[in-house]
Amino acid sequence: MGQILAIKVDVDTLKGYLEGVPRLLDILAERKVRASFFFSMGPDNSGKAIRRIFRKGFLRKMLRTNAPGSYGLKTLFYGTLLRAPMIVASNPDVLRRAAAEGHECGIHCWDHVAWQDCLPSMSRQEIRAALDRAAGLFSEATGAAPKCCAAPGWQVSADSLSVQDDMGLDYASDARGTSPFLPRMDGHAFRTPQIPTTLPTLDEVWGADGIDDTNVVEYYMGMMAPDSLSVHTVHAEMEGGRLSGIFADLMARCVEAGVSFTTLGEAVKKSAAPVCDLEMAEIRGRAGKVAVQKL
Repeated sequence: MGQILAIKVDVDTLKGYLEGVPRLLDILAERKVRASFFFSMGPDNSGKAIRRIFRKGFLRKMLRTNAPGSYGLKTLFYGTLLRAPMIVASNPDVLRRAAAEGHECGIHCWDHVAWQDCLPSMSRQEIRAALDRAAGLFSEATGAAPKCCAAPGWQVSADSLSVQDDMGLDYASDARGTSPFLPRMDGHAFRTPQIPTTLPTLDEVWGADGIDDTNVVEYYMGMMAPDSLSVHTVHAEMEGGRLSGIFADLMARCVEAGVSFTTLGEAVKKSAAPVCDLEMAEIRGRAGKVAVQKL
């Protein structure tokens, strides 16, 4: 079977959408690789993420990854000192280009910061309203309803999983884990398959344990297990921004090594999906808890 890699692209901000996505599309087109893109559809409220500064490890991660250099100073003030601009509505052609070039496209959220920071206190009705709003703009831009989604910051609740079931999605990619599964949370089993991120993200490993631009590609090549699916989440703001050269090098190495590429939608059709518990837990390199598949 060999190594199989799915590239999952999270688009969190206006800068990532307008600048990072086109750059990633160029890199992927050059190597004839199709990926799965998930778009934050509504306002860029990135400045409000300053509330996370008191989370264990958040400030250290921001400094280690040079977040201002990746996201830009304007982004860090959106929604606070600067008005929160709309992301996809600013130029729907970016989303349309990704879809037209054969990439799988879905929704990330309506408001990235609101979901990542406030999901535990959101009611099912509020979650449904946010996803409906995102899905409505997605349909308006592309002419088709979204069939997949991926939660910001890998933040889930039993209510968010229930809403996904109601939406009739083909799959979601909300969790960290090892293989596709059907989620069970708080004693309830859900129908929408989960395709978890299996590899650590670049912002989780960059600057840690001696990993930098000289060896990070080798690190990822060694992380992909043989004869299994690896899912690598990249961010339009990082791998589509100042670290785009590293992403291009990784794609080139994978092509040279004979790695097979797939989208998440293709992977879910080929995979068995046992029921697994999903719980919020800490993982190395990331501040706060994320949804983790328990085997």
